[in-house]
Amino acid sequence: MTPATSSRPGRHARLLVFLSLLPVASLAQWRSPTAQEQASDAAAFEGMERVIGENFPQVQSVFVALGGRIAFRYYRDGTPEALRAVHSVAKSAASALVGAALQQGHLQSLDQRVVDLLPELAPLNADPRSREITLRHLLTMTAGFQVDDPAGTAPALRAREGWARPMSSAPGQTFAYDNTIPVILAAILERTTGMPLADYARQRLVAPLGMAEPSYRQGLHMRTEDMARLGQLFLQNGRWGDRQLLAPAFVAEATTARNAGGPPGSLPYGFMWWVVPSGAQRQTFMASGYSGQFVWVYPRLDMVVATTSSVSADAQRQGQALQLIRTRLFAAARKSAP
Repeated sequence: MTPATSSRPGRHARLLVFLSLLPVASLAQWRSPTAQEQASDAAAFEGMERVIGENFPQVQSVFVALGGRIAFRYYRDGTPEALRAVHSVAKSAASALVGAALQQGHLQSLDQRVVDLLPELAPLNADPRSREITLRHLLTMTAGFQVDDPAGTAPALRAREGWARPMSSAPGQTFAYDNTIPVILAAILERTTGMPLADYARQRLVAPLGMAEPSYRQGLHMRTEDMARLGQLFLQNGRWGDRQLLAPAFVAEATTARNAGGPPGSLPYGFMWWVVPSGAQRQTFMASGYSGQFVWVYPRLDMVVATTSSVSADAQRQGQALQLIRTRLFAAARKSAP
């Protein structure tokens, strides 16, 4: 960022100071439920804490929103304010930041070439196909780099190292889950917005949505409730309160299948959101992190579920969080729906 030339804080700095002095709850509240909704939610989710505690031991936290209200919360450790590792849910958050940069005009189009945005990458890859990679290819995991990571657990490379990898296909042809792509996107966002990624996230997502400040050490860590807020933003077509944070057209593209996807989610893929075919006009979509970190959005019931789970190969294999979402939580939400 450009050093300040005056002792007086700039407009954005004053705004951030002002936001930091306000209680988080005053910035972005969930909708207050009616008495009937409270009673319906209590009845629908009755006994759910015991069910999760006894039958889904790997699930650590759950947050369910219905119709923009809090319907159910569960924290095995009793600490709702804890920042939890969300793993690849961070990819869906990165998608939101790209959408915000488009909304503000920092990015002109998803069809901009990466080498036009980061010219220093161009000489690092001799394959001419690399020069045709666009933002859209990054968001849809179809950049064409040689990737062999069906489990989705390969460590991310630095942007320059990632760009220098061999190409296995032309951009746009083949889906390949790639943990280095968010690193390249972060570099693009920092270049085009002129600020560190954490500062831009604070300005465009964290403060407007009333999130607690995330941690970025060893991956993104955030509250379970704030995972749900991210899902709610996309459910509401990019709008939060009286602010349109993301363009509705971007949200629609992001949460609609752009390609057939592949491992590790083995579902169609949008812009860093997995899409669950449901036959509805607006399909279910989800952010998915290793070992049971989920943001699951079911538009038909106006429902958002966020979960975190123990991180282990066993937890990944057993998939308790997804079982819980698709069975007990979904059934309770249907019961509570009017």
